[in-house]
Amino acid sequence: MFGSRLLLVLSSVCSLALALDIRGSILWNDVCPSFSNLSSVRVVLNDGKLSSGVTREGGFLIPDVPSGSYLLSALSHDYTFDSLRIDVPSDSESPSVHPHILGTPFSPASSIALAYPVVLTPRGKNAYYVAREGFNVMAMLSNPMMLIMGFTAIMMFAMPYIMKNLDPQMLEEMNNSQKKMMGVQSAMQSGDIKSGLAALVGAEDEPKSAGARNQPASSQVKNRGGKNKKR
Repeated sequence: MFGSRLLLVLSSVCSLALALDIRGSILWNDVCPSFSNLSSVRVVLNDGKLSSGVTREGGFLIPDVPSGSYLLSALSHDYTFDSLRIDVPSDSESPSVHPHILGTPFSPASSIALAYPVVLTPRGKNAYYVAREGFNVMAMLSNPMMLIMGFTAIMMFAMPYIMKNLDPQMLEEMNNSQKKMMGVQSAMQSGDIKSGLAALVGAEDEPKSAGARNQPASSQVKNRGGKNKKR
């Protein structure tokens, strides 16, 4: 019984002897100029397995860290810090520090070695609220829906004036074309595809036949003019 207790004490003493203290500090910059701007922050290893607070000068100390590889990060509500890989060897007095990007494989370690004690730099300030945009006339007018509505309104007011200035014969042709197209659409909707296609083909052939009828009349006028000249 006494021997087992002695062995336990010796193993704990050996583990404490091999453990190291991780020291470091926060480097104040334009993003976070002082401790007063940093509302709350805690430096942790492996998501909180070992942790430490930060002093007003920016320093921190994580005591009795056993040998192994750890992910060091600073948990802050307002600021973002870099993540580092800390390798604590069993036969050295100082650990090795390497940069680490979250989402990338933890091993192997980066070939870039950083200085020790650890230096954490604030990289950005977290923005949880988006400022409400003010009224912007140009943004509203550049909206495609507003452009379509504006064009429709202009055509609605301008169409009566356009129709008044049209030639009566052209206006009649437009009305006839609209009626024929409505007939084709109604035939298609009712399922009578054959009648719809026939009406569509007839609507296309009618201008050709009208042009063919007008051509002999014009040629007769020309022939009469030629006969009169000969006389």
